[in-house]
Amino acid sequence: MSSPTQPSVFSIPPHRAFADALAAGLIAQYGGGELGLAQGMVLVPNNRAGRAISEAFVRRSDPGGLLLPRLIPVGDPELDERVGGALDPVDGGDPVPPAIDPVERLFLLARLVERQMDGIDAAEALRLAEDLARTLDQLLVEEVDPARLRDFAADVPDLSIHWQASLARLTVILDQWPRELAARGRIDLADRRNRLLHAVARRWRAEPPRGFVCAAGITSAAPAIAALLRTVARLPAGSVVLPGLDLDMPEEEWQALGPHVPDPVTGRRRASIETHPQFHMKLLLDRMAVGRGELQRWRWGGGRDAPAVRSRAITNAMAPATFTSKWQTLPPVERRLSGVRALELADPAEEAQAIAVALRESLEEPGRTAALVTPDRVLARRVAAHLNRWEIEADDSAGRALPQTPPGTLLIALADAAAEQFAPVPLLALLKHPLIRQGEERLAWLDGARLLDLALRGPRPPAGLAGIFEYLSDWSGRDRDLRKAALAWWKDVAPLLQPLEIAFRAVRTSVPTLLATLREAASTLTGEAAWAGPAGRAAAELLTAVEPASAHGPSHAAPSTLPAIIEQLMSGVAVRPPYGQHPRIFIWGLLEARLQQADLMILAGLNEGNWPQLPTPDPWLAPRLRYELGLPGLERRIGLSAHDFASALGGRQVLVTRARRDSRAPAVASRFWLRLEAMTGGLTRSPLHKRWAQALDRPSIYSPAARPAPAPDPGVRPRTISVTEVDRLKADPFAFYARRMLRLATLDLPDADPGAAWRGTAVHAVLERWMKEDGCDPAKLRPRAEQLLAESNAHPLMRALWQPRLLEAIDWIAAQVAENVANGRLPVRAEAWGEADIAGIRLHGIADRIDRLVDGSLAIVDYKTGTPPGPKAVGEGYSMQLGLLGLIAEHGGFADIEGVPACFEYWSLAKKAGKLGYVASPVAGRNGIDPAEFTTLAARNFISAAEAWLTGDTPFTAKLHPEYAPYGDYDQLMRLDEWYGREG
Repeated sequence: MSSPTQPSVFSIPPHRAFADALAAGLIAQYGGGELGLAQGMVLVPNNRAGRAISEAFVRRSDPGGLLLPRLIPVGDPELDERVGGALDPVDGGDPVPPAIDPVERLFLLARLVERQMDGIDAAEALRLAEDLARTLDQLLVEEVDPARLRDFAADVPDLSIHWQASLARLTVILDQWPRELAARGRIDLADRRNRLLHAVARRWRAEPPRGFVCAAGITSAAPAIAALLRTVARLPAGSVVLPGLDLDMPEEEWQALGPHVPDPVTGRRRASIETHPQFHMKLLLDRMAVGRGELQRWRWGGGRDAPAVRSRAITNAMAPATFTSKWQTLPPVERRLSGVRALELADPAEEAQAIAVALRESLEEPGRTAALVTPDRVLARRVAAHLNRWEIEADDSAGRALPQTPPGTLLIALADAAAEQFAPVPLLALLKHPLIRQGEERLAWLDGARLLDLALRGPRPPAGLAGIFEYLSDWSGRDRDLRKAALAWWKDVAPLLQPLEIAFRAVRTSVPTLLATLREAASTLTGEAAWAGPAGRAAAELLTAVEPASAHGPSHAAPSTLPAIIEQLMSGVAVRPPYGQHPRIFIWGLLEARLQQADLMILAGLNEGNWPQLPTPDPWLAPRLRYELGLPGLERRIGLSAHDFASALGGRQVLVTRARRDSRAPAVASRFWLRLEAMTGGLTRSPLHKRWAQALDRPSIYSPAARPAPAPDPGVRPRTISVTEVDRLKADPFAFYARRMLRLATLDLPDADPGAAWRGTAVHAVLERWMKEDGCDPAKLRPRAEQLLAESNAHPLMRALWQPRLLEAIDWIAAQVAENVANGRLPVRAEAWGEADIAGIRLHGIADRIDRLVDGSLAIVDYKTGTPPGPKAVGEGYSMQLGLLGLIAEHGGFADIEGVPACFEYWSLAKKAGKLGYVASPVAGRNGIDPAEFTTLAARNFISAAEAWLTGDTPFTAKLHPEYAPYGDYDQLMRLDEWYGREG
């Protein structure tokens, strides 16, 4: 009970489970009669807190049941309906206007932003509008008149230029915003909540409710909430119960927190310690006009509380930095954290595994509950995935963000594919989406999608649906059968995507049109699957709200911005499964963890930047302006995060965890972790969970794979080989075996950037056509190369970088051929196919060019876009391609070309001596091989390899000579990492 002069304000310390202690106390005070509790109401901060308190009442109820009080979240948009009759007289006299829909508000603000900032796209306007809405809400919650910004525009002339520009835009927008609201007869939701809270406070002061009123777990220091709590604390049957307000904190430390009054002489004000977990609690008490000495301890416990010494240790651990020197003289009892253990892991993957093991262990004790508390949603998802191995579906109260659910990824995939003009990667991601063509049609659909996947490997085809038609209709290559099959399927699929292409083809169009087209395309491809289940319903509800609201947003949008727009709109929607979660394993975010505790609390992800998270910058208000306006500093969030940490640290059993590095670099331990370590002299470790996690995936017997060396029967080994495969056969016989005998060919990536192989093929094609169609006319070679670049589907940056190098090298080839012709050396044939039977094996190959020398002998030429092999490799029996082609020529393997090869040359387009293009030969120079002996050496090496691996029974050993096997196409197949370096 309270009196007009003595407020009834209580604090439940961190070592007590708040919800259970509250329920126990209210039952003890008001649960005597059947309707004692039912006649009262409990004000809670949010719906999740209401659920936690409701469950606590259920745990403490008798078998006969319990009539609960009304649980009213003060942050509920429909606060007037939740409070009910308490507002009837007020509503009858002065009704509060309805609030504007949040989605409509976002788009209206985005249009205002677009008008003030020329040249920004719709996605950027929406992003800035979200920040603007957050800033506007903070002004409204703190009851700061936005009109004050006009005064600051003149009174603070020393702001930097960009902050002055931002302030000028903000003042114009905030001048226009009230007119937008008035035209619709609406007000901001934060403004409406303020009015309702003040109305409730006035009504209760004039006519207190008949039953008890308890404000429980509310920590917001917003003026309207503080005014309501001030009223509740002084009602005849009113009380305010605060979570974790520190009654043991020394008065000197308490007063140091602030907020401080200005110095009467200098006018300056000491900085408040907003990062402290008690700062916002002190601010709330100040606004309630309640002194800390007027608070009382809540007498009732929760039944599963930690020792009281835990709260004293938490107080000391979270002391302001100025006062942490006291740690050196604290008696052990004042800093003891019995029941709190620490676990430091190598990386987030190991941390998630260890946490899952700890959660699983807790289930071994009947009735024991365990909760993971972390702001790191990636870590939470990892832990949930590990728990699935034991078929444990954790109750993840934060849910999954809509963009991470199948309906969300489908909408993003549709937008991406259309925005990128159906480039291969986004198109294939869309066509393979699990929601498309579910049921009996799914298998046939996937067969067609996989055909298209194989056909689109390599450089990007022309843009758009028609570009894919054009690409698949080109049957001139070796993959013509694959393209034919893919084209037959694509003819049925393309019409389904055509409405999407038409809508996205415009340079600028309206957002409602794009969203409607997206919705229709999703329904066309999936039927009702896109809108089924909790995630589908959430996506449908979002689009239902966004489509009409987007008409009030930016006037036009470039279609390329829609993926960012749709992802941004979905990112704020969380999807929670309605049922089926484990009743004793929970995953809570910081908001969900407030006011509730489990038997085991795991506080995870304790790295700086994660817990606490870095403050989000405000792009609209400079920090100085926020301070002058009385808005919360950006670091206030750290204080709230610290309060959440201190509250969760009060659990009966607590495990705190961190990883020494994140996915990119070493991580810095959280300031909270470092405080606990420094105060205690080192937290007690929990090594068992780490060892169990490491042992979980460790086999009992470690048996790594041996170096593969398959030895098939000689009768089934290949009897044909190309000159380019001989090096692979000798250096990495297993790779030859995988390619030729297992027929495992490597695939290009879809939409691959043209690499060295592609550039080499393109250059060869140009030079072949130049010789066959232009007779090696030097004047016609550059135009052919320019035509190739114009027709290339390479990325513009790749083309821009490659074009100057190619044209310079092409000019060198034209000049070199012209010089040769002048000296009597004539080109005979380009891309000459030849074959010959040698040692029982059909050896074949293509000579890039064959020239006739003055004496009638032949010159074998091979074009290289990179550096050609040197004499050292040839001397060791590798890089014999030119010699093997000469060997085929000696056997008359090139039709209609007779003669003895006497010259072997690489024409390289690489740079040498500052110029692009030069001739190199493995049989030239002091260290070269005698040209007359080159084919003999090539024959000896080839026959030796053929007799060993093709007609003999030598095993195809992996990586026999790795220095000449640089490609790793089959490294995974041969399980290279398991044996390489362990065997000779």
